[in-house]
Amino acid sequence: MNILFICHRFPYPPVGGAKVRAFHMIRHLSEQGHKVTVCSLARSQEEVEEGRGIAPFCAGFEMATVKAPVQVLRMVASLPTTGSASEAYFYSPELQRRINGLLKDRQWDLIIVHCSSVARYVEDVTHIPKLLDYCDMDSQKWLEYVRYKRFPVSAGYWLEGQKILSAEKRIARKFDLGAVATVAEQQTLDSFGTGVLSDWFPNGVDTEFFSPSAEPYEESTISFIGRMDYYPNEECMTTFCQDTLPLLRAARPDIRLIIVGAEPSPGVRKLAELPGVTVTGSVPDVRPYVWRSALTIAPLNIARGTQNKILEAMAMGVPVVTSSIAAGGVDAQSEAHFLVADTPADYARAIMRILSNPAERQRLSLAGRDRMLTHHTWLRAMGRLDGVIERCITRFGKRRG
Repeated sequence: MNILFICHRFPYPPVGGAKVRAFHMIRHLSEQGHKVTVCSLARSQEEVEEGRGIAPFCAGFEMATVKAPVQVLRMVASLPTTGSASEAYFYSPELQRRINGLLKDRQWDLIIVHCSSVARYVEDVTHIPKLLDYCDMDSQKWLEYVRYKRFPVSAGYWLEGQKILSAEKRIARKFDLGAVATVAEQQTLDSFGTGVLSDWFPNGVDTEFFSPSAEPYEESTISFIGRMDYYPNEECMTTFCQDTLPLLRAARPDIRLIIVGAEPSPGVRKLAELPGVTVTGSVPDVRPYVWRSALTIAPLNIARGTQNKILEAMAMGVPVVTSSIAAGGVDAQSEAHFLVADTPADYARAIMRILSNPAERQRLSLAGRDRMLTHHTWLRAMGRLDGVIERCITRFGKRRG
């Protein structure tokens, strides 16, 4: 098949959750013999140069370069309209022209859109089967932010969440199938009552790249991995350091917390002033930090879909202590494969349970790795994607018939 693939961030190099998912979809479809043309945005010349590395994994690609100030102005201009700021931020007239040209000049068997914020580029195309991979239902994340922001900022998040929700419903009706990353997200999509076919396929993890190390770990070190200019990561680390870390250090004063991730906000950088806390900023490879950890934490209070940080740590054989909301995006069981907590006291107990018991750490290390090998490989995930595509094309045929 000739497949037009549109995504909101250029999917190479595959670093970061959404880019990783998009890249593996593209690579898988190309390996199946399909001719995939990728269309997306770049925000700098460096991103353009790096993005060209996708060439071996697809039949062709189109990159439209945008400037951050211009995109911000588009967002501001959207405020008095019914359109969402997210759609405005990821819109480029140049990319629209290129997509229109591709649609005019070639015959396409399928259009795949990754992320609802770029669905507008092809929402009015009706003669080609269309699959929308929401991945996560972004509206629900924005609406959740309202609980953590003060007025009037909270009002802004509520408004954007409502606009995205309206867009998600509108766009769903213009695609043949809407896909997400988890069963829970599928239930959210179905609750919108659009009547559109839905399905899901999980995120995977590269279990060869993210594999265990033979080097010894540091018995008192715990870590958190994630972009630190991303509000859910910033919020959860601030809360963890405020409420849970004192409990841990009271029980074990030598505990060290390493916060690893690019672009730490001023608030996150300030956490490094706390005893035992290190904030690394951007690092070339997160794996050495995970390998040296006795365990990793994912105490997110705001989370949708699958947290790749959990999959990667488990694939490396490093135990994970996570919140129940983040655990919901992983096909694994609490106690059997990882530990789940939601209060500071529960987090402290779970973490100390692993730190104080090497046998328990070893059990969770082996069980977590095995679960990734059986339930979260990209091969398994992409097998489900193949079925989703088949359902999408069948639905298109019935609708056209």
